[in-house]
Amino acid sequence: MTQQPFSRPGAVDLSALNQPAPAAAGGSAGGRASGAYSVELDEQNIQGHLEASMNAPVVLAVYSPSSAPESAQLVADLEVLSSEFEGRFLLGKVNVDTAPQLAQALQIPSVPLVALVVQGRMMPLLQESAPLEDVRTLLTQVLQQMVSQGITGRHQPLSAAAPAGDFDDENIDPRYAPAQNALAAGDVDRAIAEFQNLLDANPADIEAAGGLAMARLLRRTQHVDAAEARAEAAANPDDVDAQTLVADLDMLGGHVEDAFNRLVDVVRRTSGTDRDQARTHLIGLFDAVGNEDPRVLNARRALASALF
Repeated sequence: MTQQPFSRPGAVDLSALNQPAPAAAGGSAGGRASGAYSVELDEQNIQGHLEASMNAPVVLAVYSPSSAPESAQLVADLEVLSSEFEGRFLLGKVNVDTAPQLAQALQIPSVPLVALVVQGRMMPLLQESAPLEDVRTLLTQVLQQMVSQGITGRHQPLSAAAPAGDFDDENIDPRYAPAQNALAAGDVDRAIAEFQNLLDANPADIEAAGGLAMARLLRRTQHVDAAEARAEAAANPDDVDAQTLVADLDMLGGHVEDAFNRLVDVVRRTSGTDRDQARTHLIGLFDAVGNEDPRVLNARRALASALF
């Protein structure tokens, strides 16, 4: 499979499309989620969902129920697999019957088309329908290859979010109590172990992932002299270890955007293993804040720009 970059580095260039209609009142800007890890893409939401490929793969499925009826079954099979793989990939569906401009912007040669989007690059997987078992085998092999390349992120479920106001202190999931109690007692190592146990049991648990990321940040910053660390980073702007440590300190002090901007700048001016280290560290900080936070969404865009 040959890699085909999008028309604009790291993203789909939709500037030539007509201005999309505003979202319906009370609707989600994230589009219509048809499963925990499946979403119908349109001109409004495609940018954000493809940018999610910086952290975990996105499978793009282009289909047409009217001109290629078999493609609808292929998409249905992919929806089944997206649930089976539990966030290993997000399925983004493009219906050319209802979104012809989007298909044109993506330069789709024919329908059906299934492609893998990883870190902003699109790689064709299928250009014809195939049995469910064959598609499952193909995706298993491709995702194993991604893991071997260090791409191990998972998507959070799109349809599992509870309505606002459903949670309060009395309704916190008791599964998190051991980790929270450990943090309250200052036992960061035990908290990390508790959060890791939760993630091992359910890799799609975004609360546990965020807690684990924050607990690891606390461990990294234990016993650190902040003034000394900042002086070291100022004197050595290309020292990735020094810069990531100060980013952690910024996070701990509530200066989230400063932490993100610092690491994006490191990614922009480095290469090779240094760039990978800074990028990986930044994605870990995204987990600590939460992928739906506007600061994370902005930083993901900045990261995509820095990388490409």
